[in-house]
Amino acid sequence: MKRTFDLVMSVLLLALLWPVILLAAWAAALDTGASGFFLQERIGREGRPFRVVKLRTMRPLSGTTVTTLGDPRITPFGRLLRRSKLDELPQLFNVVVGQMSFVGPRPDVPGFADALGDNERVILSVRPGITGPATLKYRNEEALLAGMAAPERYNREVIFPDKVRLNRDYVLHWSFIMDLVYLWRTVFSTPYREKTKS
Repeated sequence: MKRTFDLVMSVLLLALLWPVILLAAWAAALDTGASGFFLQERIGREGRPFRVVKLRTMRPLSGTTVTTLGDPRITPFGRLLRRSKLDELPQLFNVVVGQMSFVGPRPDVPGFADALGDNERVILSVRPGITGPATLKYRNEEALLAGMAAPERYNREVIFPDKVRLNRDYVLHWSFIMDLVYLWRTVFSTPYREKTKS
C-alpha cells in the first residue's frame, strides 16, 4: 500500500509540477553558476548508496555537509528554495524509481549509517523519505545550528542521536494513517508534536 501510494502520487505530482521544477532549476543555475540540479550520494534501504536529486541552493564550494542559517555558500535564491522546501521537489524522481518514499527516515550522507547501533539499523530496512517525524521536528535545524558554537559537534552528539531515536520509533510503529499525518504537517507547516507513549 505504501509503495503504491508513493508511485501514484509521485507520478501525478511530477506531471503537474515539472514546469515549476525546470523553471526553478534554471533560476538556480543562474544563481549559483552551476547546474540547477544537485546530486549527492546518500545511504538508502539496506545500506545501499544512491544519488538524491535536489535543486542547487549553494555555490559549488568545498566545506562541511552541515549547513547553518547564515552559511555563506547558500545563495539568496537558495535561501528561498530552502525556506519553502521547493529544493526537495526533484526527489519525486527518487520516489518514482523506488529509491525513496514520501515518508520515512531522511537518507544520510555516507558515514552516519556506520554509527548506527545493532538495534538502530532497523532504520535501514525501509526506504528513506522526503519527510518524516525527524524532518518535521528539525525543520528549523539550520537556525538551531546557527546558534551553536560548534554546530558540527552539536549535530553529531545531539541532533543525530535524537533523529535516530525518532526514525527507529517510526519504523517500529509504522502506520499508513501516520504517514498521511506527517505529509499533512509537512505541506501545511503545522507544529511538530512528538507522540507520547502510554
